Amino acid sequence: MKLAVLSDIHGNLGALDAVLADCSARGVDTIVNLGDILSGPLEPAATAARLMPLGLPTIRGNHERQLLEDDRAVMGPSDRHALGELDDHVLQWIAALPVWLQIGDILLCHGRPGDDMRYLLETVGPEGARPATTAEIAERLDGIDARLILCGHSHMPRVVRLADGRLAVNPGSVGLPAYGWDWPHDHKMETGSPHARYAVIERTKDGFAAEIVRIAYDWDAAAARAEANGRPEWAKALRTGRV
Repeated sequence: MKLAVLSDIHGNLGALDAVLADCSARGVDTIVNLGDILSGPLEPAATAARLMPLGLPTIRGNHERQLLEDDRAVMGPSDRHALGELDDHVLQWIAALPVWLQIGDILLCHGRPGDDMRYLLETVGPEGARPATTAEIAERLDGIDARLILCGHSHMPRVVRLADGRLAVNPGSVGLPAYGWDWPHDHKMETGSPHARYAVIERTKDGFAAEIVRIAYDWDAAAARAEANGRPEWAKALRTGRV
């Protein structure tokens, strides 16, 4: 089995197409999608049109929840831009997505199991964000009956093997390599390069093994679209992987 894990596409169709092409070239058997699919100043409707016919195992992220639940008057600009381009058919697709999904011994969640706003593999404090310790991760996964835990949300690629042999993987973001956020404290998530990222996972005789893949695509075109839609901070992140 060769499994591709995508997360945090954020309407970046150019990055998504490059990742899907690489998945095909690698002979991937199954692709899963961990949410935050459309929100952002790029191409939400076209991204939905690309993904929906594929029927990939897909879960909601916090941005899908916000698109469905938040009042437009208080939405952030990424959700508001997406909502303005999406028709009822796409919103119904989003509404039907589960908030988490377990496939055999593989668990898909967006942030932590049961919480789409908190990171699994990072810890945020007044000093900013840092990689979570294995003890912190194990505590957050207490009671989770899965050998492979797939998470997104932070946009930071990371693979962590816990003491009990379970593997936790964040594939990074397909569509946005850096951002800043003020909750629960001010922090930055920066990969330091503009590449699209995803993970390829294989089941071996010794358990699961994961590879983080970086893919080049036309990030200047994506950045130009962000600028045209009034989001210069996105343009900088897309071109540099920095905030």
